[in-house]
Amino acid sequence: MSDPKSDNTENLTTTLTETAQQAVDLPAALLRSEIEQASQIYQIVIDFFTNYSFQLVGALLIFLLGYSVAGKIAKTVLRLCEKQKLDVTLSRFLASTTRMVVMVMISIIALSKIGVSVTPFIAAIGAISLGAGLALQGLLANYAAGFNIIIIRPFVVGDTIEVQGVTGIVKEVQLAYTIIHNEDSAEITIPNKHIVGEVVLNSRKDTLLQLSVGISYQDNPIEVIALIERTLAKLDIYTEEVRMQVGIDDFADSAITIGIRLWIPTTNLYAAKYSAYKAIYLAFEQEKITIPFPQQDIHIIEQQKLAQNK
Repeated sequence: MSDPKSDNTENLTTTLTETAQQAVDLPAALLRSEIEQASQIYQIVIDFFTNYSFQLVGALLIFLLGYSVAGKIAKTVLRLCEKQKLDVTLSRFLASTTRMVVMVMISIIALSKIGVSVTPFIAAIGAISLGAGLALQGLLANYAAGFNIIIIRPFVVGDTIEVQGVTGIVKEVQLAYTIIHNEDSAEITIPNKHIVGEVVLNSRKDTLLQLSVGISYQDNPIEVIALIERTLAKLDIYTEEVRMQVGIDDFADSAITIGIRLWIPTTNLYAAKYSAYKAIYLAFEQEKITIPFPQQDIHIIEQQKLAQNK
Protein backbone atom coordinates (compact mmCIF):
# COMPACT_ATOMS: atom_id res chain seq x y z
CA MET A 1 0.00 0.00 0.00
CA SER A 2 1.18 3.52 -0.85
CA ASP A 3 1.69 6.14 1.75
CA PRO A 4 -1.19 8.69 1.67
CA LYS A 5 1.08 11.44 2.88
CA SER A 6 3.53 10.71 0.07
CA ASP A 7 0.67 10.78 -2.50
CA ASN A 8 -0.59 14.17 -1.26
CA THR A 9 2.88 15.62 -1.48
CA GLU A 10 3.27 14.30 -5.02
CA ASN A 11 -0.11 15.74 -6.08
CA LEU A 12 0.70 19.12 -4.58
CA THR A 13 4.03 19.16 -6.36
CA THR A 14 2.35 18.31 -9.66
CA THR A 15 -0.24 21.08 -9.19
CA LEU A 16 2.39 23.65 -8.37
CA THR A 17 4.42 22.60 -11.39
CA GLU A 18 1.42 22.93 -13.73
CA THR A 19 0.46 26.35 -12.27
CA ALA A 20 4.01 27.61 -12.71
CA GLN A 21 4.06 26.34 -16.29
CA GLN A 22 0.77 28.08 -17.05
CA ALA A 23 2.08 31.31 -15.53
CA VAL A 24 5.10 31.08 -17.80
CA ASP A 25 3.07 30.21 -20.90
CA LEU A 26 0.38 32.95 -20.42
CA PRO A 27 2.51 36.01 -21.42
CA ALA A 28 3.86 34.11 -24.36
CA ALA A 29 0.33 33.28 -25.50
CA LEU A 30 -0.79 36.90 -25.12
CA LEU A 31 2.26 38.06 -27.05
CA ARG A 32 1.57 35.60 -29.85
CA SER A 33 -2.08 36.77 -30.00
CA GLU A 34 -1.05 40.42 -30.24
CA ILE A 35 1.51 39.63 -32.92
CA GLU A 36 -1.12 37.75 -34.91
CA GLN A 37 -3.59 40.68 -34.63
CA ALA A 38 -0.95 43.19 -35.68
CA SER A 39 -0.01 40.96 -38.57
CA GLN A 40 -3.64 40.76 -39.68
CA ILE A 41 -4.07 44.54 -39.48
CA TYR A 42 -0.84 45.06 -41.39
CA GLN A 43 -1.99 42.62 -44.05
CA ILE A 44 -5.36 44.41 -44.35
CA VAL A 45 -3.61 47.77 -44.75
CA ILE A 46 -1.23 46.35 -47.34
CA ASP A 47 -4.11 44.75 -49.27
CA PHE A 48 -6.12 48.01 -49.10
CA PHE A 49 -3.31 50.17 -50.46
CA THR A 50 -2.43 47.50 -53.02
CA ASN A 51 -5.98 47.41 -54.34
CA TYR A 52 -6.95 51.08 -53.90
CA SER A 53 -3.67 53.01 -54.09
CA PHE A 54 -4.37 54.34 -57.58
CA GLN A 55 -7.93 55.22 -56.60
CA LEU A 56 -6.73 57.12 -53.52
CA VAL A 57 -4.12 59.02 -55.49
CA GLY A 58 -6.68 59.79 -58.17
CA ALA A 59 -9.26 60.98 -55.62
CA LEU A 60 -6.65 63.20 -53.90
CA LEU A 61 -5.60 64.72 -57.22
CA ILE A 62 -9.24 65.31 -58.18
CA PHE A 63 -9.92 67.03 -54.85
CA LEU A 64 -6.83 69.27 -55.05
CA LEU A 65 -7.50 70.17 -58.67
CA GLY A 66 -11.16 70.82 -57.89
CA TYR A 67 -10.21 73.05 -54.95
CA SER A 68 -8.05 75.15 -57.23
CA VAL A 69 -10.68 75.28 -59.96
CA ALA A 70 -13.40 76.26 -57.45
CA GLY A 71 -11.30 79.20 -56.24
CA LYS A 72 -10.67 80.40 -59.80
CA ILE A 73 -14.35 80.08 -60.71
CA ALA A 74 -15.34 82.04 -57.60
CA LYS A 75 -12.89 84.82 -58.48
CA THR A 76 -14.21 84.90 -62.04
CA VAL A 77 -17.80 85.21 -60.80
CA LEU A 78 -16.74 88.02 -58.43
CA ARG A 79 -15.01 89.91 -61.26
CA LEU A 80 -18.04 89.53 -63.52
CA CYS A 81 -20.34 90.85 -60.79
CA GLU A 82 -18.05 93.81 -60.16
CA LYS A 83 -17.89 94.47 -63.89
CA GLN A 84 -21.68 94.56 -63.99
CA LYS A 85 -21.57 96.96 -61.01
CA LEU A 86 -23.58 94.69 -58.75
CA ASP A 87 -23.76 95.27 -55.01
CA VAL A 88 -20.62 94.23 -53.10
CA THR A 89 -22.59 92.01 -50.71
CA LEU A 90 -24.49 90.27 -53.51
CA SER A 91 -21.27 89.78 -55.50
CA ARG A 92 -19.48 88.14 -52.58
CA PHE A 93 -22.48 85.95 -51.83
CA LEU A 94 -22.69 84.69 -55.43
CA ALA A 95 -18.94 84.01 -55.51
CA SER A 96 -18.92 82.07 -52.23
CA THR A 97 -22.05 80.12 -53.20
CA THR A 98 -20.51 79.17 -56.54
CA ARG A 99 -17.36 77.95 -54.82
CA MET A 100 -19.35 75.88 -52.34
CA VAL A 101 -21.41 74.22 -55.09
CA VAL A 102 -18.29 73.35 -57.10
CA MET A 103 -16.59 71.88 -54.02
CA VAL A 104 -19.62 69.70 -53.25
CA MET A 105 -19.59 68.33 -56.81
CA ILE A 106 -15.84 67.69 -56.66
CA SER A 107 -16.18 65.90 -53.30
CA ILE A 108 -18.86 63.59 -54.72
CA ILE A 109 -16.63 62.75 -57.70
CA ALA A 110 -13.63 62.10 -55.43
CA LEU A 111 -15.62 59.79 -53.14
CA SER A 112 -17.01 57.82 -56.06
CA LYS A 113 -13.46 57.41 -57.34
CA ILE A 114 -12.51 55.30 -54.31
CA GLY A 115 -15.76 53.35 -54.46
CA VAL A 116 -17.59 55.15 -51.65
CA SER A 117 -21.32 55.44 -52.27
CA VAL A 118 -22.67 58.92 -51.55
CA THR A 119 -26.26 57.75 -51.10
CA PRO A 120 -25.89 56.92 -47.38
CA PHE A 121 -24.18 60.27 -46.85
CA ILE A 122 -27.04 62.11 -48.52
CA ALA A 123 -29.56 60.25 -46.35
CA ALA A 124 -27.53 61.01 -43.21
CA ILE A 125 -27.23 64.68 -44.17
CA GLY A 126 -30.98 64.83 -44.68
CA ALA A 127 -31.67 63.36 -41.24
CA ILE A 128 -29.12 65.64 -39.57
CA SER A 129 -30.54 68.66 -41.39
CA LEU A 130 -34.04 67.85 -40.14
CA GLY A 131 -32.88 67.64 -36.53
CA ALA A 132 -30.70 70.72 -36.84
CA GLY A 133 -33.56 72.64 -38.43
CA LEU A 134 -35.80 71.95 -35.45
CA ALA A 135 -33.08 72.79 -32.93
CA LEU A 136 -31.76 75.89 -34.68
CA GLN A 137 -34.90 77.64 -35.82
CA GLY A 138 -33.66 81.04 -34.66
CA LEU A 139 -30.34 80.70 -36.47
CA LEU A 140 -32.03 79.47 -39.64
CA ALA A 141 -34.41 82.43 -39.45
CA ASN A 142 -31.37 84.73 -39.43
CA TYR A 143 -29.96 82.98 -42.50
CA ALA A 144 -33.27 83.17 -44.34
CA ALA A 145 -33.57 86.86 -43.49
CA GLY A 146 -29.98 87.46 -44.61
CA PHE A 147 -30.68 85.77 -47.93
CA ASN A 148 -33.73 87.99 -48.30
CA ILE A 149 -31.64 91.12 -47.60
CA ILE A 150 -28.99 90.10 -50.13
CA ILE A 151 -31.55 89.42 -52.87
CA ILE A 152 -33.96 92.33 -52.30
CA ARG A 153 -31.24 94.78 -51.16
CA PRO A 154 -33.21 97.25 -49.02
CA PHE A 155 -29.77 98.67 -48.18
CA VAL A 156 -26.20 98.11 -49.30
CA VAL A 157 -22.75 98.53 -47.80
CA GLY A 158 -22.12 102.23 -47.16
CA ASP A 159 -25.75 103.18 -46.56
CA THR A 160 -26.88 104.83 -43.33
CA ILE A 161 -29.78 102.92 -41.77
CA GLU A 162 -31.85 103.19 -38.62
CA VAL A 163 -33.42 99.99 -37.30
CA GLN A 164 -34.33 98.69 -33.85
CA GLY A 165 -33.47 102.08 -32.36
CA VAL A 166 -29.85 102.14 -33.59
CA THR A 167 -28.34 104.19 -36.41
CA GLY A 168 -25.10 103.63 -38.27
CA ILE A 169 -23.31 102.98 -41.55
CA VAL A 170 -23.60 99.47 -42.99
CA LYS A 171 -20.14 97.92 -43.06
CA GLU A 172 -20.93 94.28 -43.80
CA VAL A 173 -23.95 92.12 -44.57
CA GLN A 174 -23.59 88.43 -43.69
CA LEU A 175 -26.19 85.70 -43.99
CA ALA A 176 -26.72 85.60 -40.23
CA TYR A 177 -26.19 89.22 -39.21
CA THR A 178 -25.51 92.77 -40.37
CA ILE A 179 -22.70 94.93 -38.97
CA ILE A 180 -23.06 98.71 -38.74
CA HIS A 181 -20.73 101.38 -37.32
CA ASN A 182 -21.96 104.51 -35.58
CA GLU A 183 -20.23 107.88 -35.25
CA ASP A 184 -18.20 106.61 -32.28
CA SER A 185 -16.80 103.78 -34.47
CA ALA A 186 -18.64 101.29 -32.26
CA GLU A 187 -19.44 98.03 -34.06
CA ILE A 188 -23.10 97.06 -33.77
CA THR A 189 -24.16 93.54 -34.80
CA ILE A 190 -27.84 93.11 -35.65
CA PRO A 191 -29.29 89.61 -36.29
CA ASN A 192 -30.95 89.69 -39.69
CA LYS A 193 -34.27 88.39 -38.37
CA HIS A 194 -34.58 91.67 -36.44
CA ILE A 195 -34.22 93.64 -39.69
CA VAL A 196 -36.52 91.86 -42.12
CA GLY A 197 -40.13 92.74 -41.37
CA GLU A 198 -39.18 95.84 -39.38
CA VAL A 199 -39.33 99.49 -40.38
CA VAL A 200 -35.88 100.38 -41.76
CA LEU A 201 -34.96 104.02 -42.37
CA ASN A 202 -32.35 104.19 -45.14
CA SER A 203 -30.96 107.69 -45.65
CA ARG A 204 -28.18 106.42 -47.94
CA LYS A 205 -24.92 108.19 -47.07
CA ASP A 206 -26.28 110.95 -44.84
CA THR A 207 -28.44 111.39 -41.75
CA LEU A 208 -31.13 114.01 -41.28
CA LEU A 209 -30.23 116.43 -38.49
CA GLN A 210 -33.20 118.36 -37.08
CA LEU A 211 -32.58 121.39 -34.86
CA SER A 212 -34.90 123.93 -33.30
CA VAL A 213 -34.41 127.22 -31.53
CA GLY A 214 -36.90 129.65 -30.02
CA ILE A 215 -36.95 133.43 -30.43
CA SER A 216 -39.08 136.06 -28.74
CA TYR A 217 -42.17 137.57 -30.35
CA GLN A 218 -40.41 140.97 -30.42
CA ASP A 219 -37.90 139.66 -33.02
CA ASN A 220 -38.60 139.38 -36.74
CA PRO A 221 -38.64 135.63 -37.58
CA ILE A 222 -37.97 136.22 -41.29
CA GLU A 223 -34.78 138.10 -40.52
CA VAL A 224 -33.78 135.44 -37.99
CA ILE A 225 -34.27 132.70 -40.61
CA ALA A 226 -31.98 134.55 -43.02
CA LEU A 227 -29.43 134.98 -40.23
CA ILE A 228 -29.45 131.26 -39.44
CA GLU A 229 -29.01 130.34 -43.10
CA ARG A 230 -26.01 132.66 -43.46
CA THR A 231 -24.50 131.38 -40.22
CA LEU A 232 -24.80 127.67 -41.07
CA ALA A 233 -23.63 128.19 -44.64
CA LYS A 234 -20.28 129.39 -43.30
CA LEU A 235 -19.78 126.13 -41.34
CA ASP A 236 -19.87 123.87 -44.41
CA ILE A 237 -21.25 120.96 -42.38
CA TYR A 238 -24.14 119.78 -44.56
CA THR A 239 -24.25 118.06 -47.92
CA GLU A 240 -25.09 119.90 -51.11
CA GLU A 241 -27.30 117.10 -52.43
CA VAL A 242 -30.26 118.28 -50.32
CA ARG A 243 -30.66 121.99 -49.62
CA MET A 244 -30.73 123.22 -46.04
CA GLN A 245 -34.26 123.97 -44.82
CA VAL A 246 -34.97 126.69 -42.23
CA GLY A 247 -38.44 128.01 -41.38
CA ILE A 248 -41.03 128.77 -38.72
CA ASP A 249 -41.85 125.48 -37.06
CA ASP A 250 -44.32 126.56 -34.36
CA PHE A 251 -45.88 129.53 -32.56
CA ALA A 252 -45.43 128.43 -28.99
CA ASP A 253 -46.72 130.08 -25.83
CA SER A 254 -43.50 131.91 -25.01
CA ALA A 255 -41.52 131.81 -28.26
CA ILE A 256 -41.56 131.45 -32.02
CA THR A 257 -39.85 128.11 -32.78
CA ILE A 258 -37.51 128.10 -35.78
CA GLY A 259 -36.99 124.61 -37.30
CA ILE A 260 -33.77 123.62 -39.07
CA ARG A 261 -33.25 120.52 -41.25
CA LEU A 262 -29.77 119.52 -42.42
CA TRP A 263 -28.45 116.41 -44.16
CA ILE A 264 -25.20 115.58 -42.36
CA PRO A 265 -22.66 112.78 -43.07
CA THR A 266 -23.35 110.10 -40.49
CA THR A 267 -19.74 110.00 -39.34
CA ASN A 268 -19.95 113.70 -38.36
CA LEU A 269 -23.50 113.91 -37.00
CA TYR A 270 -23.07 115.02 -33.39
CA ALA A 271 -20.03 117.19 -34.09
CA ALA A 272 -22.11 119.06 -36.70
CA LYS A 273 -25.01 119.39 -34.28
CA TYR A 274 -22.88 120.96 -31.55
CA SER A 275 -21.10 123.25 -34.02
CA ALA A 276 -24.43 124.45 -35.45
CA TYR A 277 -25.93 125.26 -32.06
CA LYS A 278 -22.77 127.11 -31.01
CA ALA A 279 -22.71 129.19 -34.19
CA ILE A 280 -26.42 130.03 -33.85
CA TYR A 281 -25.98 131.12 -30.24
CA LEU A 282 -23.03 133.37 -31.08
CA ALA A 283 -24.92 134.89 -34.03
CA PHE A 284 -27.98 135.58 -31.85
CA GLU A 285 -25.79 137.16 -29.20
CA GLN A 286 -24.13 139.42 -31.76
CA GLU A 287 -27.41 140.50 -33.37
CA LYS A 288 -29.18 140.88 -30.01
CA ILE A 289 -31.74 138.16 -30.79
CA THR A 290 -33.55 137.06 -27.63
CA ILE A 291 -33.86 133.37 -26.77
CA PRO A 292 -36.82 133.43 -24.35
CA PHE A 293 -37.49 131.09 -21.49
CA PRO A 294 -40.97 129.85 -20.46
CA GLN A 295 -42.80 132.60 -18.58
CA GLN A 296 -46.26 133.71 -17.59
CA ASP A 297 -47.63 137.23 -17.11
CA ILE A 298 -49.85 137.56 -14.02
CA HIS A 299 -52.13 140.65 -13.78
CA ILE A 300 -53.41 141.53 -10.28
CA ILE A 301 -56.73 143.38 -10.18
CA GLU A 302 -56.97 145.67 -7.14
CA GLN A 303 -60.04 145.39 -4.91
CA GLN A 304 -60.85 149.13 -5.24
CA LYS A 305 -60.91 149.00 -9.04
CA LEU A 306 -63.06 145.93 -8.87
CA ALA A 307 -65.58 147.73 -6.67
CA GLN A 308 -65.67 150.77 -8.99
CA ASN A 309 -66.37 148.56 -11.94
CA LYS A 310 -69.31 147.11 -10.11
